[in-house]
Amino acid sequence: MKENNNITDKKYWDNYWSNYRYDRVPQKVVFEKFMPKLTWGQDFIEIGGFPGVFAAFFYRRGVSDVTILDFHINKEIVRKFEKTNGLPEGSIRCIESDFFAFSPDKRYDVVFSSGFIEHFEDTRDVIRRHVDLLSEKGQLLILLPNFLGLNGKLQQRFDRENLDAHNLQSMEISYLKEIMQTFNLHDVSVDYLGKPMLWLEPKPEHRNRRKWVKMLSYAVKLFPVKGKFLSPFIAIYARK
Repeated sequence: MKENNNITDKKYWDNYWSNYRYDRVPQKVVFEKFMPKLTWGQDFIEIGGFPGVFAAFFYRRGVSDVTILDFHINKEIVRKFEKTNGLPEGSIRCIESDFFAFSPDKRYDVVFSSGFIEHFEDTRDVIRRHVDLLSEKGQLLILLPNFLGLNGKLQQRFDRENLDAHNLQSMEISYLKEIMQTFNLHDVSVDYLGKPMLWLEPKPEHRNRRKWVKMLSYAVKLFPVKGKFLSPFIAIYARK
């Protein structure tokens, strides 16, 4: 195990975000079925939340106090994102900090992360730190990609660097269930999520490949079978 638990570093994320466009708050999200529960919360924090897309989504859905925590935050981009989407300036609170050195001054009703926990060696420790941020009635939602099926084969063939930035053991459903049983939480669920989907990261070298990968992704949607082979995501939900 790496001493600092990280599989990636700041250079990796600087390069990652340099290839992304972030301009619009999504109208729908893959975790839509959880939203009726989560919008009961008064405040929200997303771990690894730059540039604030999901924070803005929760703000639009009525959670008025939203925060992102990330060790890579460009506030100018966050403010531009707010302006583009008609959000009041400063709606998205920003905490630029290493998650593993973060000392919160409050607890949150909704603790969320997407595409975060799988970038670390010690999955239980990362999840525990999410749980520690929950308020007395807090809810937890963690999303991570499933690279143990067809999508993982695609990454292995065309983007080994991206695959190697992920802890594949963290995508084992049985392993995640084992971890979640160690916390004193209720309504725990760990399951595959989303219609079949394939993707490559928007790197310049993938420009041409992404076109046919998108076509292949449309094709696999014709086989809406939930499971390790085709499901694109895994969702962990629990409440205090």
